[in-house]
Amino acid sequence: MAGSTLGTIFRITTWGESHGKGIGVVVDGCPAGLSLCEEDIQQMLDRRRPGQSKFTTQRSENDTVHILSGVFEGKTTGTPISMEIQNESQRSQDYSDIANYYRPGHADYTFDQKYGFRDYRGGGRSSGRETIGRVAAGAIAKKLLKEFGIEITAYSKEIGRIPIETFDKEEIERNPFRMPDAKAAQKVANYLKERMHECDSVGGMIECITSGLPTSLGDPVFEKLDANLAKAILSIGAIKGFEIGDGFAAAKTCGSENNDAFRLNNGKAVKMTNHSGGVLGGISDGSDLIFRAAVKPTPSIARTQQTITKDGKEIEVSVKGRHDPIIVPRAVVVVEAMTALVLIDALLLNMSSRLDYIKKIYLNAE
Repeated sequence: MAGSTLGTIFRITTWGESHGKGIGVVVDGCPAGLSLCEEDIQQMLDRRRPGQSKFTTQRSENDTVHILSGVFEGKTTGTPISMEIQNESQRSQDYSDIANYYRPGHADYTFDQKYGFRDYRGGGRSSGRETIGRVAAGAIAKKLLKEFGIEITAYSKEIGRIPIETFDKEEIERNPFRMPDAKAAQKVANYLKERMHECDSVGGMIECITSGLPTSLGDPVFEKLDANLAKAILSIGAIKGFEIGDGFAAAKTCGSENNDAFRLNNGKAVKMTNHSGGVLGGISDGSDLIFRAAVKPTPSIARTQQTITKDGKEIEVSVKGRHDPIIVPRAVVVVEAMTALVLIDALLLNMSSRLDYIKKIYLNAE
């Protein structure tokens, strides 16, 4: 299967299936000398871990990471970093009946058409559990970015039809929905209880803000920073939409409204507004990088739905198993990880964009 690798210099390859022996990732291109231990990775994995509230899947997994290579005496060696997370709570029998039919909203049908075969246990490679490898790799990328003062913050901006009205960064990790608004989170809890009672699920919107990003990351044609971010974020299984800056709202404005005026602040160029979301012509402009991702409702629901079997028979199904009634809160962590992976790769690539940069490395030129 092609398509399990991301990045040019900082490259990751994820592996494993939802109900296989384990999930993992190989990270190549990480510079030597970064302080790294399993706890650095585990902190981010714990934020993604299932079973943290009644609003997430009750599959009980510790998601304990094991670093198998690439780290010696607490520092990265510059060689591939291989990480493994063993699956501990597979209940494959919950999925035995779906071997012969296609679940609505899932990749069952398209996977079968492409490969003529599929691992139906929890979706195999199409399962949300595949994102564990992304999060583990993203934890390393985030730690590297921190060395340069770059910080990524993602949160649930809207769940169902309930948007946030205030922003308290500290509140994000205090409620099960990762919303920076406690009152909105309570409204979501009540709304979601109603949907769960009706055997239904809910979607939402994630916003991600990156601060401290320097100018000049990204390239002006096929490797635009926003284009690469869009590809990375849309590669997350539940994401169905991506917009940066004002996004689709820009289509309803005039150029005089949408353009970001420049001024000087202590001799440095700054923008008066940030309609562009921190990217101009595919290149970071030094402002906060701001984008949003639309997350679809969980497709696995207990409500009766219509579908077909592999041999062409029309049937009605009610999907069994342990599933998130809402994907958004756990997807927040995956969005952070994918953002970090794109940004660290862009940062490393940018070192060779100018001769004076290269001279600073090899000739210690001022």
